[in-house]
Amino acid sequence: MKPVAPTPRPLALMLALLLAGCAVTSQRPPTEPPAPAAFQGSSDWQRVPADVQVPEAWWTLFKDPVLDRLQSELIVGNQNLASALAQVRSARAVLAASQSAIFPTLSLGAGTTRSATAENANGQRTVATSNSLTANASWEIDLWGRLAEGVKAAGASYQASEADLAALRLSAQATLTQSYFSLRTAEAQQALLERTVAATQRTLELTQARYASGVVAQSDVLQARTQLRSVQAQLSDLRTQRAQLLHALAAQLGQLPGQFQLPASAALPELPPVPMLVPSLVLAQRPDLAAARARQVAAYAQIGIADAAFFPSVDLSASAGYRGASWSKLVSAPNLVWSLGAALTAPLFDGGQRQLASTQARASADVATANYRQAVLTAFQEVEDNLVQFSESGEAVALQRDAYEAASRNLALVLEQYRAGTVSYLNVSTAQASALSAEGNVLSARNRQLVAASVLLKNLGGRLPASVTTAARP
Repeated sequence: MKPVAPTPRPLALMLALLLAGCAVTSQRPPTEPPAPAAFQGSSDWQRVPADVQVPEAWWTLFKDPVLDRLQSELIVGNQNLASALAQVRSARAVLAASQSAIFPTLSLGAGTTRSATAENANGQRTVATSNSLTANASWEIDLWGRLAEGVKAAGASYQASEADLAALRLSAQATLTQSYFSLRTAEAQQALLERTVAATQRTLELTQARYASGVVAQSDVLQARTQLRSVQAQLSDLRTQRAQLLHALAAQLGQLPGQFQLPASAALPELPPVPMLVPSLVLAQRPDLAAARARQVAAYAQIGIADAAFFPSVDLSASAGYRGASWSKLVSAPNLVWSLGAALTAPLFDGGQRQLASTQARASADVATANYRQAVLTAFQEVEDNLVQFSESGEAVALQRDAYEAASRNLALVLEQYRAGTVSYLNVSTAQASALSAEGNVLSARNRQLVAASVLLKNLGGRLPASVTTAARP
């Protein structure tokens, strides 16, 4: 019985290193900051139904077909979304490249070399031809997790880019919704001013007739004309504002502003019911928070990559092929050549570069952690602000409507008194300005209420990609 040959020491050392794979350099990010049980502003609007299901297309709750059509055009034409989609494709390619680095590489090669030696003492030189057909393989063994951490970092960056795209899409949808509300509010205010111009024109004609009859002084006519011109100037400014809002919508949709048209409408969408917002659900739903969290994961993976540089690296290589002078007899046993090899490389001195890289990676992780926590605070602040605005704007709408009804009744009474000659035109001018301001305030309050509702619905309507939902939170 033949004795078993002892294992060479380098190979034994290599096997020991392979078994030492438990020396993992992976670093886990800190846990998420605790979310409060409820938002402080939630108690102000408990009357709103809490069982409303918010769809991914949350703007459909406003039941406006024009808004629904604009949102569908937004996904196709918005250039910022197209740019973010390209960034997602780039991050996906980086992830695939990092995953392929874990596997061995294999290459094939063929070549011909013709060489000549220097002349010898007899003035002769040797000319030789060498043909080769080889296959080469190499593999870096990921003992300390450097490649695995690279895959984790690339995966987290890819998830962040997907979440960025979702956040940008959600932000664009919210911006479009708010711009649309502003446009409809401007159109409603424009219709209000057009009615006011017509009423003020009739009042001017009445005042001119009364002046011609000697009932009132010329100052009443001048004051009525001043009132009319002032309202007409406001109407002109509002038409400019409406055109600018229309241009802004066109730019968001990726269309030329000069060619974009939208039929005017003086009706604002109805306010939909807004369900209760739970802080933990906001943390889970908002894609901007998912992106910040994924970047934190990627930053901590970079710590593992930097720390793995302190340990030796092991590379395996192999090659096989044929080398000979003639192509016709190249593939034959005498021409067969092969090699197997292993290399162990251990860092000794680099002037502190590895330590500086590790320190920098940890500092970058601290920055990513702070950015994530700040993003959470900003998200909660946005929700709290809009909870207050949603609640207060509802009360403001009711108060402004009551003020408008009182101003309208007062204007009707003052006009009757003016026709009867018991008050001057100054009373009419004051009453008209009050009625116009009160109705304009109703429209502005309704716009603020719609905007606040859209922001609250956005926090529940956004949907994260499945890869981000399942993998962005280690």
